[in-house]
Amino acid sequence: MLHCTYSFAAQCRLASGEIKAYLRHGIFPQAMPTALTDPAADAAALLRRLGFAIFMLALPVAALFTRRGVVVLAPLGIILLIIASALDRTGRPAGPTLRRIASSRVGLSAGLVLFWCGLSLLWTPFLAEASERLFNIIGLVALTIAGILALPERMRSANLYLLPVGVAAAALAGIAAVGLQMGKPMDEDGQNLERGLIVLALALWPAVAWLVSRGRRLEGGLLVLVVAIAALLAPHPLPIQGLLIGAVAFAVTSLSPAFGVKATSLAMAGLLILAPLIPFVLPPLLRVLPANMTDVLASLEVWRNVILNEPARLVTGHGFETALRGRLIGRLPNEMPSTLLFESWYELGLVGVVAGAVALASGAARAGRDHPLLIPGMMAGFASTYGFACLGIGTAQIWWLTAVAVAALLFVAIERGQFRTTRPKAFIHGSR
Repeated sequence: MLHCTYSFAAQCRLASGEIKAYLRHGIFPQAMPTALTDPAADAAALLRRLGFAIFMLALPVAALFTRRGVVVLAPLGIILLIIASALDRTGRPAGPTLRRIASSRVGLSAGLVLFWCGLSLLWTPFLAEASERLFNIIGLVALTIAGILALPERMRSANLYLLPVGVAAAALAGIAAVGLQMGKPMDEDGQNLERGLIVLALALWPAVAWLVSRGRRLEGGLLVLVVAIAALLAPHPLPIQGLLIGAVAFAVTSLSPAFGVKATSLAMAGLLILAPLIPFVLPPLLRVLPANMTDVLASLEVWRNVILNEPARLVTGHGFETALRGRLIGRLPNEMPSTLLFESWYELGLVGVVAGAVALASGAARAGRDHPLLIPGMMAGFASTYGFACLGIGTAQIWWLTAVAVAALLFVAIERGQFRTTRPKAFIHGSR
């Protein structure tokens, strides 16, 4: 006992002498430093923090005020993550991960969709525009996969807590911007505001999923409330409609995760495959409603005529990029539906639609399988994204595709933040 006391006192005197030497001369004795800082690791941590600050703080706010904010900031954030991963080598090995993605059902079906889009260039009347759009989409997919590979296996909570802070800040900025826009005609600023609120609705669900996984359900509910107020005040109902679709999916999946996953995956795939029946089944139901549905009925009439006039095109489609370009040059009437359900069938036909439905259903079925607390948020993200695409978002617009890619990357990031470390218990000598 006396020997232990003497040893401890000697160590204390030694440490005290070294501290005094440091205060006098500014250096520790040579025996003092046992751990050296790694400049590469420090630089990587800084770049990764900047990358996530761009994704989680700057991007949601910038999307409210500029159309190209998402398109410019998202690649910049991904590039910072890639550089950080190259510095500290914390990302996943590229080879095995890419092989696993490519051999999965989601990867195979998504690859078939891209292949069919490329093959449809042989019969599309807009070869130059379609080729450019397809090249941009392939580049965005490759950049997103590179960003996912660059994410570390274990994400720091300090980086991920930036997401709900950024979403809350963007929601408050959106409410202020909507207040300034009230009573004014819809102009370019109003369109930017609506797009920004749509991006905000997509970023909401990864933020809520992260808060729920940390046991902060109250904060998650308040975040949904603030974003819902901003979306409700939007000049058009599209942001709140997509948000409500996601909220329903979140509530259903929270009550019954297995049912919520099956219902979401089957609803997305089934609605996409059975979409050609909509212009034949829906008009009789809409005519009995008291609300004025003239515009909707006109668009459904155009859809029905397209199917009846060219039934063979239901198999091959008219080619990639034909729906948007056909409307712009007057080849198709302005009443033509602007929805994923029509455009996918019109451009890609049965082959592309079936492959896309398999990709959607498989992706939703596998989402959050290893982390049950994230499943409601992920189903809400799937439902909101799909709802926006069905309700009128131009699915080929690069800002929309970039926003979806960012949302997917955020979900992967919070999934890699779901780990727990256990500290060793301290025991008093002689007691257990």
